[in-house]
Amino acid sequence: MTYEEKKQKWWNFHKANPSVYEYFQRFTHEAISRGAKHCSPWLIFGRIRWETHLSTTDKDFKVSNDYIAFYSRLFMKWNPKHEGFFRTKPMKGERYASVK
Repeated sequence: MTYEEKKQKWWNFHKANPSVYEYFQRFTHEAISRGAKHCSPWLIFGRIRWETHLSTTDKDFKVSNDYIAFYSRLFMKWNPKHEGFFRTKPMKGERYASVK
């Protein structure tokens, strides 16, 4: 699957599941408010998975690991004062593209 296909698949998931980004944003802001200068988006997603496993009855709730990098980029794009909070590296096939 190409980078653009992965990105489109993630964007479709994002639009259909807005609560995932709401969790991501909430937990990231919580880390920032507690003094974190940098954080791993994997840590944030670990917490999302923990919270949704314990607080929902949806046994099929899943977030692909392929989406984590896209969520960290989206957060920094929509929250420019926190640019660099997540340390990113180019994804395979990414050509200076940005998230939507």
